[in-house]
Amino acid sequence: MHVNSYYAATANPHDAWPQLEESIQCDVCIIGGGFTGLSSALFLTEAGYDVVLLEAAQVGFGASGRNGGQVVNSYSRDVDVIEQRYGSETARLLGSMMFEGAEIIRDRIDRYAIDCDYRPGGIFAALTPRQMQHLDAQSQRWRRYGNHQLELLDREAIRAEVGSDRYVGGLLDRSGGHIHPLNLALGEAEAIRRHGGRIYERSAVTSVQYGTPHRISTEQGQVQAKFVIFAGNAYLAPHLEPRLAKKSLPCGSQIVATEPLSAGVARSLLTNNFCVEDCNYLLDYFRLTADNRLLYGGGVVYGAREPSDVDALIRPKLLKTFPQLAGVKFDYAWSGNFLLTLSRMPQFGRLENGVYYMQGDSGHGVTSTHLSGRLIAEAMRGDAERFDAFAKLPHLPFPGGRTLRVPLTAIGAAWYALRDRLGV
Repeated sequence: MHVNSYYAATANPHDAWPQLEESIQCDVCIIGGGFTGLSSALFLTEAGYDVVLLEAAQVGFGASGRNGGQVVNSYSRDVDVIEQRYGSETARLLGSMMFEGAEIIRDRIDRYAIDCDYRPGGIFAALTPRQMQHLDAQSQRWRRYGNHQLELLDREAIRAEVGSDRYVGGLLDRSGGHIHPLNLALGEAEAIRRHGGRIYERSAVTSVQYGTPHRISTEQGQVQAKFVIFAGNAYLAPHLEPRLAKKSLPCGSQIVATEPLSAGVARSLLTNNFCVEDCNYLLDYFRLTADNRLLYGGGVVYGAREPSDVDALIRPKLLKTFPQLAGVKFDYAWSGNFLLTLSRMPQFGRLENGVYYMQGDSGHGVTSTHLSGRLIAEAMRGDAERFDAFAKLPHLPFPGGRTLRVPLTAIGAAWYALRDRLGV
């Protein structure tokens, strides 16, 4: 079952997928039924590959069906950081792709008539003058890479868009937007079915044996495949491929959805129905749903522990932004895990002959997972330049191993949170 969230409660009607109960063969076996796996499967089935996708629970069960629903361009580290760390050529290649994920999403919605409440426009909101300076520089960088749908907002302009006095300004990206992510995932699964792809739910992978062919086993079935793609991200069982687990850290984020608001109240909060995320290291994000609820998320729980009281974590954040909502009822509150990397950059690569992985989108997964699906399809057709631009990035293990990576990461995050509070 999907987690008890607003998205699960408003999911489009859909047929369940079968459980794998036999031994089958295919060209490509994908492990994981979130956006990484779905995007990969759809690009590959469109290209004529025979694809089997194995999902331990249900399509969109993990982060892909629980996230804030914000279509945010670029990566968790922007192109200036990429250039400083990895050089101008890597920055050029990755920069040329940083708006592509959002374009893929819009194309999928249009091509397959996916009903997922897409609305254009997203705002990066600055809480301090220093953050506003960063947004000004970011807008200049993004324009150099071809995004001309940007508008800097001063204090008066952002106040006209967001009914809060917290922000000194912002950056409106009209090529961003927001969606019902679970309905997007379900729509993409149906498109995969249309192209002949096979999806199996309730089919957790128990082991992977590399060879010719590779053998992927579940409790009641087996898949023999020429290619394997690990696409489980934060929900991939660590024992399946320890080499991936040591390079990443599952983290939890919490979200609430209020009771439905009147149309007038909803528009007083977000005048033009843009989504918003602030510029803090530990950021808050919010938007309106199609039925005029405020969906508000924020915070990070390192190690993907389930918090005992999501309401207590999120309500103070929401009321700091919108004190006029004091007393508002939360109809839904839930958590979901995303996968963090030490560099905050996605990790793509190869493990064995014909075995690929994509993981660790570090909070920017809605768009970068859709890009990764296109890149893996290109690589498997023999054009690996763009996939390898990511694969060549250093994939560093977290310091301290499994025992210390959570506390050390939390200490680092606390330092950045202090900087957020001090405005430096």
